[in-house]
Amino acid sequence: MRCISLWQPWASAVALGLKRIETRHWSTNYTGKLAIHAAKRWTGDERETAAMFAGLYDLRLAAPPLGAIVATARLVRCDRSEDILRRGIGEMEEAFGNYGPGRFGWILDDIVMLDEPVPFRGMQGLFDVPDDLLAQAGKGGLS
Repeated sequence: MRCISLWQPWASAVALGLKRIETRHWSTNYTGKLAIHAAKRWTGDERETAAMFAGLYDLRLAAPPLGAIVATARLVRCDRSEDILRRGIGEMEEAFGNYGPGRFGWILDDIVMLDEPVPFRGMQGLFDVPDDLLAQAGKGGLS
């Protein structure tokens, strides 16, 4: 299965179904099943962002999983950020992304949080994870 690493608290926001558009500075032609990996990075800036989101949206993101796959989703398509904003998105979705000029939104559907995070080393870009690794992970596996 293909996988993408996200910093926290954005990885948990996807896993919780609060973030359905992952914004990137690059596009992809890939569509299909996608594992969501929470990177190990957890700096003061990310902790402040998590605290801000927690206050605004009543979320508990103080100690999110790091260095683990946290969810699966289906990548439906990749659109230009300008097109996404023109169609309109909710306030929370806009807060969870960077929709600046020249960026892209990866539209996610069928998001399923894993019962337990699966430790795995992330990488930049799209990368592969073994299907059997997620088959053991509970409800977010290969169902």
